[in-house]
Order: sequence, then C-alpha cells, then structure tokens
Amino acid sequence: MSGITDPVADMLIRIRNASMRGHSQVTVPASKLKRGIAEVMKEEGFVEEVELSDDRPQPLIRIALKYTGDRKEREPLIAGLKRVSKPGQRIYVGREEIPWVMSGMGIAVLSTSKGVVSDRQARRMRIGGEVLCYIW
Repeated sequence: MSGITDPVADMLIRIRNASMRGHSQVTVPASKLKRGIAEVMKEEGFVEEVELSDDRPQPLIRIALKYTGDRKEREPLIAGLKRVSKPGQRIYVGREEIPWVMSGMGIAVLSTSKGVVSDRQARRMRIGGEVLCYIW
C-alpha cells in the first residue's frame, strides 16, 4: 500500500489543479494542519469558504475557490502555490527572517507555537516557525 508521503503538498497540488481547471470547489482529506492552512487562505482572501465534513472513515475539507472577472473571462485568485518545508527538509525561520512573498502581494503560511498563521500574523505576534508554503 502506498500512502501520500507529503499530505500538505498533495493539498496544494489539488487546489492548484482545481483552480486551473475552473472548478468551484476542491475536496481534500482532513487534518488539523491542512485545516489550518485552508483557514489562513480564507482569512487572507484567497478562497471563498472552508468547510469540514464529518465523513467516515476519513473526514474531508471542502474549499470553495475564488475567481476574478465574469463567467467567460474568470481567472483564479490563486496564481501560484509553492511548498517550502518538506518532510525531508524542514525550513524554520526566526521572527526576523520571515520571508516576504512577491513583495507582499502573496503570503507565507507558517506553523508556529500559536498555530498555523500567515506571515503578517506571525510578524504581528513577533514569532517565527516552520515555513509551510507560499501562496500568491
């Protein structure tokens, strides 16, 4: 049986593929970390809605994607997603080294002692952590 070695990367790929195809929503297997990332994406305005289903045996996270423009020429709000810290190579930063993504146009998502937060929230709370991904 082959499992997914990097569930966060799988989630980001599913979101990118769904937005490139113009889907209105995407479903990913749930975990606390992935739910945290999805909630940060919602708070920062990259996705419309995040909903947790209680499906058994595996709960799911439904993410409603956001687009700009009208029906014919709509573009996904998420232009890119990049996994930074990987299972084989974790990337940690102190509060002074939190990266700026696309000169502030994008966000870095960090896993901190206070939970999963955006780079802006981490700077405000003056804490560093593991850089999970970039979204722009």
